[in-house]
Amino acid sequence: MTSRAAPTFAETGRQLLSEYSAFLRHPLDIFRSYQRQNLRPDLIAGLTVGVVMLPQAIAYALVAELPPQMGLYAAIVATIVGALWGSSHHLHTGPTNTTSLIVLSGLLAVATPGTPKYVIAAGVMAFWVGVIRLGLGLLRMGVLANFVSDSVVVGFTGGAGILIVVNQLQHLLRVEISRSPMFYTTLQEISGQLTAVHLPSLVIGGSMIVFLLLLKQFKPRWPAPLLGMILASAAVGLLELENQGILVLGQLPQGLPPLARLPLFDFDLLRQMISGVFAVAVIGLVEATSISRAIAAQSGQHLEADQEFVGQGLANIAAGLLSGYPCSGSLTRSLVNYESGSRTQLGAVFSGLFVLVAVLLFGPWARFLPRAALAGLLVVIGLRMLNLREMRHIWHTSRGDSAIMVVTFAATLLLPLEIAVLTGVMVSFARYIAITSQPAVHTMLPDAEFRHLTHSPTKSTCPQLAILTIEGSLYFGATAHVEEEIRHNLDINPYQRFLLLRMHQVNHCDISGLHMLETIVRLYRQHGGDVFMVGVREAVWEKIQLSHFDELLGLSHFLSQERAIEHIFYKVLDPGVCIYNCPHKIWRECQSLPKSDRIVAAPTGILVPETAVIPNTTVQELWSALNNGGPPLVIDVREPYEFANGHVPTAQLMPMPQIMSGETAVPRHQATVLICRSGRRSTQVLYKLQQAGYDNLSNLEGGMLAWESAGLPAVID
Repeated sequence: MTSRAAPTFAETGRQLLSEYSAFLRHPLDIFRSYQRQNLRPDLIAGLTVGVVMLPQAIAYALVAELPPQMGLYAAIVATIVGALWGSSHHLHTGPTNTTSLIVLSGLLAVATPGTPKYVIAAGVMAFWVGVIRLGLGLLRMGVLANFVSDSVVVGFTGGAGILIVVNQLQHLLRVEISRSPMFYTTLQEISGQLTAVHLPSLVIGGSMIVFLLLLKQFKPRWPAPLLGMILASAAVGLLELENQGILVLGQLPQGLPPLARLPLFDFDLLRQMISGVFAVAVIGLVEATSISRAIAAQSGQHLEADQEFVGQGLANIAAGLLSGYPCSGSLTRSLVNYESGSRTQLGAVFSGLFVLVAVLLFGPWARFLPRAALAGLLVVIGLRMLNLREMRHIWHTSRGDSAIMVVTFAATLLLPLEIAVLTGVMVSFARYIAITSQPAVHTMLPDAEFRHLTHSPTKSTCPQLAILTIEGSLYFGATAHVEEEIRHNLDINPYQRFLLLRMHQVNHCDISGLHMLETIVRLYRQHGGDVFMVGVREAVWEKIQLSHFDELLGLSHFLSQERAIEHIFYKVLDPGVCIYNCPHKIWRECQSLPKSDRIVAAPTGILVPETAVIPNTTVQELWSALNNGGPPLVIDVREPYEFANGHVPTAQLMPMPQIMSGETAVPRHQATVLICRSGRRSTQVLYKLQQAGYDNLSNLEGGMLAWESAGLPAVID
């Protein structure tokens, strides 16, 4: 067997460069494989999503207390880049309510909303969020998103919805309060300003809420946010409500997203918002990947998580450099994109281009858009984020998931958002570790048809053999629990000296797991038993060989799934225990085994050490002796009904229990051959008699099974 030479440094470098270039040239693959028949449905879906995204982009920027044009720029740039470099055909990247709220929390630690430093910090945050996501994608760490529970997302989203509603109350009521990341502080300050509520603003904001709810109820397919913004702007312009103190957005700048001049390596600024950067990067990836997986489950598309990370990273880098702010995947727009018939990533690209056209053509009209109406829109969005149906589903399904959801929900309301996100992630990881550190260890018994092994804790067990299935990896965190479960099973079944471990579901085994297995083998061998294994996976077998555990256990102890029980039953177990101590017939092989009328609780058999010298007589030697005039004394140690069904001529019946208990005496000095069904009971009797000083005994090798196989005559009573 030849070994392959290790790759050189240059070869490794070329391989990595090829992988990274494959990530970055993804748009070329999209355009090369694009089919003309997809153009029309992609254009229709792009226009539909663009209508939804236009008001959302403005509203979500205001959630982060950023200028509305930053939301529009982010919607244009991140949507196009995220689609071209992402894996999902339908994921729509851009401003989201959840990300905007975390951005707000992270930026409040750096600057005051409305100041140039605040705006610059948002761009810097977007750039470094993108770098983190891009790095994770290039390092093929996309699998990390799978380790964050959906309960974290549901709990955080629900809490974030409440925070959005509370934060928009000041704009809905038009009261002056100081900015605070803590919702209870905001509520307290608003409650002290109720006498200063601006009634016209409340009427416009309340009307927006009622309009959106009614349209959702009676015309759910209509673009309610866009229509509401148009009507509110028309009312302000026609009725000259600015003269009554209604705050408006003001004219939006027209033109392409400008290149931002950002202090990307201002480490003092990065230090102040580093926790917010990581929080946005983590929760945004979880949000995007969970949305793409949910839609892929309906569309049947195969996703590449690493490519999706790369797309999210490049989208945020581009958004930061082109005057936007951090973005992620939007559930609402992704679903609209899928339901509108989009077939490829170009559907999202077209939606970004439509928003760009709208900014260029209709930007001046935004000067009439009232801030109170946008606050009403965000209140409705925030309330919809509180997914009570999904919360009830989690609450009634799993205690562990419920605990994660409640902790994340409470942390979102009571702690800074970046800490709340990390709290939910850590709780999710802690639960994962707790689950994997306690893999199930089940006792197994055959079903009624002896076709499969099942966990049947109420059924009678075998007094000699335990079969245990380990359902999980044997890594350092799980070994103590698995060893404890195996020892517990031995404590409650002290006569089960033999153990068969089913390893089918053990995908990984580290050095701690191997040390645990070594301990178990020594434990059973100290009790006069042994350990066997079936179903060892290739990855685990490789570790077993490298650690030389296979030499400790012995290659003969790794058995095949189909023949394991048969081998142990006929080659290892003590038939005396089966006959005299067990009233049940557990295994298929037990069905033809006779049962003694004198079943006792404790084992009557004894262990014959491997070093014992057992004289054997072959069936041919015994047959020759019987026919040559000097036959030895032949003693059959089986049960009476076994003896009656066929025995060696001249044999005398002395059942094993009678010899062991001393009820029947075997002649001490006469040459004697002991016989049983297969030779194992007679071996135990012979060893017992040797210990008592007998020295002229031999065992019939193979017992009556060998006698009958040789075609020799048997006497039937």
